[in-house]
Amino acid sequence: MGTTQLETVPEPKYWHLKTVIGEALDSDFAVGEILPNERDLAARFGVARATLRQALEQLELEGRLQRRRGVGTTVAPPRVGVDVSTTQHTWPGVGEDTWQSVDSATDAVPPAVARLLDIEPGQQVHIVRRLRVTEGQPVAAELLYVPSGSVPGLSAAGVPSGPARAGGVLRELQRLALDGQDRSVELGSARADDAKELDRLPGAPVLVVTTRYLSEGRTAAVSLATYRADTCRLTFGDSGDLVMAS
Repeated sequence: MGTTQLETVPEPKYWHLKTVIGEALDSDFAVGEILPNERDLAARFGVARATLRQALEQLELEGRLQRRRGVGTTVAPPRVGVDVSTTQHTWPGVGEDTWQSVDSATDAVPPAVARLLDIEPGQQVHIVRRLRVTEGQPVAAELLYVPSGSVPGLSAAGVPSGPARAGGVLRELQRLALDGQDRSVELGSARADDAKELDRLPGAPVLVVTTRYLSEGRTAAVSLATYRADTCRLTFGDSGDLVMAS
């Protein structure tokens, strides 16, 4: 069986078009400006709309374009640097936390999160929803999963819902000694709930940051944070603690 040499594979047409459109964005359009519709753009560059759509999707993934609900495709501003290093080793809600608590509820833990927490799938856990706001815009949505065993002092009765209940979960979690945390990053697609909160379209490219908070030899909580791939540039400090997800 023969092998294909990479140098003999022609560059896809949409990839060349991406470069051409990128140059046009630099010279002909301003940040925030709305691009013409796909039909007009396809005619301008003399390509099929399917080819154009592939090029636009790549530019969105690279953070050059944004698709906004009810607006259309606009030229994106430079990405915002967001620090996700694990060097601080603090519980959620401690110190200079840029997250805002939105809601809290008790619900069944998803199987993937149950494996990280080493508990049975479907077990009831506290789920805190938070938003991360940077420079006045929401850049990430988080679901923080906390087993009841991690917050034994939290009584479900008499604790209001919403941000107040979320604050109660976080305060109880902070009573534990934090041994450390580990973090991984992978590319994903925005779920409907996250897309709505982040002003994105469902299925838009996002960066999913998974964090395990460790205490007394076990995982005390798990965070799944969905970052906008079009506006965020994740930074990891100088600790080199980036983990490539398999």
